[in-house]
Amino acid sequence: MTVQSSTFHANTPLAHLAEADLITGARQGQEASVRELVRRMNPRLFRVARGIVASDAEAEDIVQEAYLKAFTRLDNFRGEAQFSTWITRITINCARMHLRRAHPQQDYDTVAEDDRQASAILAFPGQHPDRPEVALGRAQMRVYLEDAVAQLPRDLRLPFLMFESEDMSIRAIARDLQLNPITVKTRLFRARRRLRQSLEARLKGGFEAIFPFDGARCACMADRVVAALQNTKRL
Repeated sequence: MTVQSSTFHANTPLAHLAEADLITGARQGQEASVRELVRRMNPRLFRVARGIVASDAEAEDIVQEAYLKAFTRLDNFRGEAQFSTWITRITINCARMHLRRAHPQQDYDTVAEDDRQASAILAFPGQHPDRPEVALGRAQMRVYLEDAVAQLPRDLRLPFLMFESEDMSIRAIARDLQLNPITVKTRLFRARRRLRQSLEARLKGGFEAIFPFDGARCACMADRVVAALQNTKRL
């Protein structure tokens, strides 16, 4: 990636550019294009990483590592899949490698739970906006939801966040996690069942509100990625 002048689509707001145009700009060393791609991808990648690891700090480090790998290997991106799919897979791999380094003997992809406990599927927030409980403050709701979702096993938490927070289809989740769609459905069912008892009476909002990655945190990530790329002479 070589440094270029900042004339790439100068008259078009970056927020309106197609992903392919931003990738072209990133390949040409356009810092603004890199920042816009980071801004767009931050929520999904953070939630994907947070679905695998146990803390926000670990997730942020993994997302930064994924960005650096992606932006320094853009020549390997052939456009056969969407950029979002490609970098999501990189993030998943970075998170799994992190777990292997931290817990080399632990199987991070094993479902172990007591299937004898029968309970109904949880009705998720946002499906019944007319209910009075949705008036509860979103900030309070998010804190409680994040704590409850964080307690899910990793193999249930990740597809749950991808489905409920990122609105990804079961087919897309199965593709990105290299799982059978039936397995994804099973894990979503188990995640919902585990959450039912602790959330049913207290859920007051939408899953799109949990594990946010925007505002100052989003800008800070862009700054960190750009600085690291500049240090490696990629920008």
